[in-house]
Amino acid sequence: MKKLLHSALLVSLLAFATAARADVKLPAIISDHMVLQQKEDCAIWGWADPGEAVTVTIAGKSKSTKAGKDGKWMVELPELKPGGPLTLVVKGKNTITVNDVLVGEVWLGSGQSNMGMRVSSAQDFEGEKAKANHPNLRMFTVGANAIPTPQADCKGSWVICSAETVGNFSAALYFHGRELHAKLGVPMGLINSSWGGTAIEAWISAEAQSGSKFARVQEPWAKQLSEPWDEKKLMTAYDKQVAAYKIAAATAKAEKKTAPRAPRKPVDPRLSQNRPANLFNGMIAPIIPYTLRGAVWYQGEHNAGSGFPDLYSAQLESLIKDWRKRWDKDFAFAWVQLPDFKAPQTEPVENTGWVTVREQMLKTLSVKKTGMAITLGLGMAGNIHPINKQEVGRRLALWALDDVYEREEFPSSGPLPKSHKIRGGEVTITFKHTDGGLKAHGGELKGFAIAGADKKFIWANAKIEGDKVIVSSPDVPKPASVRYAWADNPVWSLENGAGLPATPFRTDDWK
Repeated sequence: MKKLLHSALLVSLLAFATAARADVKLPAIISDHMVLQQKEDCAIWGWADPGEAVTVTIAGKSKSTKAGKDGKWMVELPELKPGGPLTLVVKGKNTITVNDVLVGEVWLGSGQSNMGMRVSSAQDFEGEKAKANHPNLRMFTVGANAIPTPQADCKGSWVICSAETVGNFSAALYFHGRELHAKLGVPMGLINSSWGGTAIEAWISAEAQSGSKFARVQEPWAKQLSEPWDEKKLMTAYDKQVAAYKIAAATAKAEKKTAPRAPRKPVDPRLSQNRPANLFNGMIAPIIPYTLRGAVWYQGEHNAGSGFPDLYSAQLESLIKDWRKRWDKDFAFAWVQLPDFKAPQTEPVENTGWVTVREQMLKTLSVKKTGMAITLGLGMAGNIHPINKQEVGRRLALWALDDVYEREEFPSSGPLPKSHKIRGGEVTITFKHTDGGLKAHGGELKGFAIAGADKKFIWANAKIEGDKVIVSSPDVPKPASVRYAWADNPVWSLENGAGLPATPFRTDDWK
């Protein structure tokens, strides 16, 4: 008994000694090769013993604080000039040195697979690899983590851009950042937090979507979570499905036919990457409050097909406002409008979830300090992951250069409808963001449909007059609505003088 007591006492003393000498710790995102936001007070945080004094020093500037009762501490470094490399030193009972720190612009990129899609899968990868020598451009990729409670840290590291590393960078985010890097001439830090095939509700905190407005989203999950999770039973069924799939795939290969889709491994709904708030908890919360200039978002495909498309604007607005509140900063935010996809348009109007999400994205421009990259012409009929991410990134960067960095020589958007008037048999639509004048891509103005009170749309005649388009049809003497590029893969033609396409839109609110 004495021996057992002695052992227990020794373990307790060792535990006490370890706690007394607990090291100051930093989150993964505050690490070698990181980029700090210029001209802002930058947040640096971590953990230590409760009450432990911590001092952070960089470029001859120091800030000191004490860890709270929960062991957390944070300081805000005073504004830093762009450049580097610098060394960040964090000193408590121990000392941490963070090397090769740059100061410049920092952008977050988030969403599903089109944000996660790597440069290695984009067009002309060999050419991009050959010119990827950008040592002052770095990317931090947040490790995938779907979890029911907010996390304090994540997995990941800052990677310097080179021919050897660029292939693993998020393509859309990289091309956005590379364009800004070239035009602004300062270091660029990019944070990629994305997961393929995920719903927008997974990226919003639980608190921000707890109201009745999102009840339709929450109800199916509440039902799933109320049912018992029998992993053994489900895995047994899954193993049988895999065995059958292998036989079917081998048969299809022998017969030169398309193989069936592989079965999906069952996932505990509590840990699903699509459960509301799970990705916010595991992949956004851990990087708050890292100081940002702005964020770009490429998502919506999932909600267009498997979600509630008509709620998308409310969800996107909630995400933006929630993230801004948690960062305590109204940072700039832009998204990629869904591109052309599936079979080319044949009917004047084709109402789908894809079309609805596009319109919902347009509506969300009412939120302050936001923008949208219109991507008509960049999609692929048979590929939900279009490969021209270079132009996607460029269009996002054009918005940032104009709206965020106030470089007025850059066009921030393709044409957006400003107002419309119905006079006699004509509907006149006025546009903003015409940048050098409206024009017809390819020389022929097409893609406009018109309807009367009967709501039956037919293809219309359209002509450009200054910043306006006048739409009419002899078959609709009393028009009530015009719709443009209204299909998954629409007929389109309208663009501005900078060659940026107009958004799909409608003048009615018919359901």
